[in-house]
Amino acid sequence: MTASLAPSDHYDRFIDGPEESDSAWSAWSRSVDHSSIGVCLILFGVGVILSFAASTVLAKNNGLEPFYYAWRHMAYGLPAFLALFALSFLEPRGVRRVGAIIAILSLAALALLPFYGVDFNKGAVRWFSLWGVSVQPSEFLKPGLIVLCAWMLSAMEHREQTVARIGALASFLTAVLAIILLILQPDYGQAALIAVIWGAMFFISGAPLPLLLSLFASAFGVGVAGYAVEPHVAARIEAFLDPSAEVGQQMQIAMEAIVKGGWTGLGPGAGIEKIQLPDAHTDFVIAVAAEEYGFGAAAAIIALFGVITLRALWRVRRASDPFVRLAGIGLALLIGLQAFVNLAVAVQLLPAKGMTLPFISYGGSSMVATGMAMGLLLALTRRRPGEFHSWFPRRA
Repeated sequence: MTASLAPSDHYDRFIDGPEESDSAWSAWSRSVDHSSIGVCLILFGVGVILSFAASTVLAKNNGLEPFYYAWRHMAYGLPAFLALFALSFLEPRGVRRVGAIIAILSLAALALLPFYGVDFNKGAVRWFSLWGVSVQPSEFLKPGLIVLCAWMLSAMEHREQTVARIGALASFLTAVLAIILLILQPDYGQAALIAVIWGAMFFISGAPLPLLLSLFASAFGVGVAGYAVEPHVAARIEAFLDPSAEVGQQMQIAMEAIVKGGWTGLGPGAGIEKIQLPDAHTDFVIAVAAEEYGFGAAAAIIALFGVITLRALWRVRRASDPFVRLAGIGLALLIGLQAFVNLAVAVQLLPAKGMTLPFISYGGSSMVATGMAMGLLLALTRRRPGEFHSWFPRRA
């Protein structure tokens, strides 16, 4: 009979690494963050329920079967979670390679949008239409760009100052290129999100605060210029300031839905305000949740996003590899900040951005890209031998 391992032996085996006989599955299962995977599945399930509640009126208005969008939402979940699980098996080297490939392909696709893209959003060319399927390159750009820029920024911890400066400059220029391509669509919301996340990674990698502030001042100037020259951007900001405008009215309806829901909600399918919201299944899906299931349900959804973000930040905070630390922080911020922006729009704290609520809002590109981002994040937050010794001091 084989003797059972003492608790300290289990601990040493985890810290020193898996045995040669361990399969890839057992090594993955022991090291991955199961709680975050469970939260992602819960959020997707919530999204399916809300999609059935929020999209039926829109489907009927478009001459489609009542649950057309809900069934498609479920179908998008399959490739999203396949990508999540497949990418979570990667080692950091694989994450770098996959992220770089995604970023390069997405940047090339963004460059081609002005020539081959289509306008589904009243003046913003953000999609390709391929065999009846709409693909939004900017959704895939975000996780890929974060990984690529983190790879470059990790060179700032190199002993050679020349190497560190080249890495920082290359990361900056890549982010600027992405932001310019997004502004040309125009998509100032995604551009601002990328700028904030890149700035956070740049600061964490050791950038001086005055330089970072000057970069954000420049970004603010670009935003002001966009308001002055882009009617699409100006209309959204003015709608935020003037509730009587069309987009402003949508935000007012969303707020009324949240207020009517109270603490316990009106009940499944009993929501009324969602009928007047053309984007109830995307931009304002949290309003549907609050109206039908109450403030408690909406607060639980917010808490779940907090769990994903904070757990990821906690797990990478002491990673010995600077790339793992920077890319993990960037991807965690991507999930958390995107959720925050969507929720802030619904309660009139921010102008409408057209940004989805991860795993919950309807949208194929968003769903699959979120699955990819979460898969890369899970790969980086896996506990590997030699990376997190300081988290687990050895017993005497």
